[in-house]
Amino acid sequence: MQVQEFDYVVIGGGAGGCVVASRLSEDPAVSVCLLEAGGPDTSALIQAPLGFAATAALGIHNWNFNTVPQPGLNGRCGFQPRGKVMGGSSSINAMVYTRGNRQDYANWAAMGNPGWSYEDVLPLFKHAENSECFGADDYHGVGGPLNVSYLRSPSSINQAFLGACVEQGLPQTRDYNGASQFGCAPAQVTQKDGERWSAAKGYITPHIARSNLTVITQAHTQRILLENKHAVGAEFLHAGQIAQVKARREVILSSGAYGSPQLLMLSGIGPAAHLQEHGISVVHDLPGVGQNLHDHITTVLIYRTQSKDTTFGLSFSGLAKIVRSIFEWRKDRKGIITSNVAESQAFLFADASEPAPDIQLAFCTGIVDDHTRKNHLGHGYTLHVTLMRPKSRGSVRLQSANAKDAPLIDPQFLSDPRDVATLVKGTQIGYDIMQSKAFAPYRGNMLYPLERNNPVQIEQFLRDHADTEYHPCGTCKMGPTSDPMAVVDAQLRVYGIRNLRVVDASIMPQLVSGNTNAPTIMIAEKAAIMIKTQVH
Repeated sequence: MQVQEFDYVVIGGGAGGCVVASRLSEDPAVSVCLLEAGGPDTSALIQAPLGFAATAALGIHNWNFNTVPQPGLNGRCGFQPRGKVMGGSSSINAMVYTRGNRQDYANWAAMGNPGWSYEDVLPLFKHAENSECFGADDYHGVGGPLNVSYLRSPSSINQAFLGACVEQGLPQTRDYNGASQFGCAPAQVTQKDGERWSAAKGYITPHIARSNLTVITQAHTQRILLENKHAVGAEFLHAGQIAQVKARREVILSSGAYGSPQLLMLSGIGPAAHLQEHGISVVHDLPGVGQNLHDHITTVLIYRTQSKDTTFGLSFSGLAKIVRSIFEWRKDRKGIITSNVAESQAFLFADASEPAPDIQLAFCTGIVDDHTRKNHLGHGYTLHVTLMRPKSRGSVRLQSANAKDAPLIDPQFLSDPRDVATLVKGTQIGYDIMQSKAFAPYRGNMLYPLERNNPVQIEQFLRDHADTEYHPCGTCKMGPTSDPMAVVDAQLRVYGIRNLRVVDASIMPQLVSGNTNAPTIMIAEKAAIMIKTQVH
C-alpha cells in the first residue's frame, strides 16, 4: 500500500473541514490533505440556489440518514439529510446565515470553555465574512471568504409575512446578527452574484491549485490511525481500494455531528462497553463520545394559496415559470432560481422569562411538507416554527463495526416536556402571525388545520408532523475535565489522544439559537488559529 504523508490530515470536507484545510494551507511551509467522502460540488443543483429543494427529495449529495423510531414523534423515524459532497451540508442547505445570539456563547464560556464568549467569537465571525448586507461595522466584516448577501429576487409575499409579524407585535429588525436578535427581517444568505456560496466555494475552490493542499474526494474514511494513543493518520476507501494517509503533526476530524463520533468509536475511542459490543478494541474509554446529541426540532404551518406569481407550486403555470427562470438564471443570475425558499426570518419569545429569543420562524415561499418529499398539487406557503434551545438529549451509537453502515441516530425529540410546552406556545404565535390581516390577499386553507386554543391538539400535531431543522450538534462535547460527558477541551483536542482534534458542530456544548452553518465556520476559524499558534 502506497502511503502519502502530510503535516495535517483533515477528515471531512464540510464547513469545518473546508475552513481548516484552507487556513492551514495558507502557510506554504506545511502540507494539508483534505478527505471528503462525497464528490466535487460541481452540480447545478448545488450552484443554483433553488436546486437544494430537489436534493432531499432526490436523495443526492446526501447521506440520507434516518433516526431510530422516536417515541416523542409517535414512533416515527425522522429524516436526517446531511451533505455528502465537497462543502458538506453547506452545499445542500437553505443558505440562511445566522450566528445565534450573545447569550449562547456566554453559556459556552460559563460551562468551562475559556475563549468562547461572544466577545471572543465575534471577531472570528467578522474575519470569515464578506457582508454585502451591511459592509464593515461593529458586527460585520468585509473581505472574508464567506460571502453574505440578501436575496437578489425575493418574492413580494415576504412583505405580507413581515407585515403580519408587526401586526402581532414582533418588530422588524435591521440585523438579527447584530445588537439584538429579536424581531423579523429578510434572510441574510450565503450567496454571491445569485449563486450558492458554500464553505467549499469560499475556502477551497479559490485555493485548489495550492501545491501544499491535496483534496481527495470519494474518500470514505474507515478509521483514524492510532499508535500509542497518538493520532498518526487516516485509513479510507477510495476507488474500491483501501488507502492511508499519515499526519506528521495532527489529524483534524471534521465529519459532523454524526460522522465524527462514529469515526472516533470505529477507531476505539468512546464508551468502552459499547465498543466491546461490536468487537472493537478499546484504545481510550471516553464515555461522552456520541452522547449529548440535540437538534432543533421544527413544525410546519402550511397554507394553500391562489397566488401563483408569488409562490412555488405544482401547477402548469408554476412549472412553466421554473423553466423560464432557468434561462433567466443562466443569463443574468436573477429570478426565482436564486431563491433559498426560506426567504424571511424571525426570532421571538415563547417564554418571556428567557434571556434571549427561544423560537425561530422561517417563512417559505412554497409548500414544504416532509422535507419536500411529500408533493401537493397547487401553490402554497409555509411557516417553519423552530424550538431554538431544546432540552431533550439523545445519542449517536454504532450500528456495527463497519464504517459503511449508518450510525444509529436517536435525538430523543420532545422527550423533555419543557420542549413540548415551548413549541406548543411557539406554534400558537406562528399561527397568529399566519392568520393576520396582512396575509388576507393570499391565504387559503391550511393543509393540516389547527385549533389555535387547543394545546392538546397542537401537541398531537407536533408529534405527528415535527422533525429536524437540520442542526444536530453536541456529540463530541467541548468541556472541562470535570464534565464527564466532555470529549474535547477548549482547544478542541480530544481527551486522552494526542494530536487529534474535532472541528465541527459536534463540539458545541449547547445548540446556538439559530442555524449552525455560520457558527461551524466560526469554530473552524478559531481552530485554525489555535493550531497555527501551537508550538510543534
